[in-house]
Amino acid sequence: MSDQLTAWLRTVVPAAWSALVAYLVTLGASAWLVDGLGDAGPMLVVPFVLAAVYALLRWAEPHLPPWLTRIVLGSNTPPTYDPPAKSHPHAKHRIT
Repeated sequence: MSDQLTAWLRTVVPAAWSALVAYLVTLGASAWLVDGLGDAGPMLVVPFVLAAVYALLRWAEPHLPPWLTRIVLGSNTPPTYDPPAKSHPHAKHRIT
């Protein structure tokens, strides 16, 4: 699998899990919480749940079996990135 596909999966799959968790939270949330947010309630909850779920998954990743990592993160192998090319310290940079 290419690194681009791996990176995409490891972004989209946790986001999908987070959206599901946010939806379930809004279903079971108290009326005062959901009603106060109006129709945009689930849309407002998703970013907060995404941040919490993603942080939890990345923390737990080293402790999860590979099959479970594939389910919750989309891939059990993180993508690899080439380091940026280092420029020579004496090179002159032109802005065009």
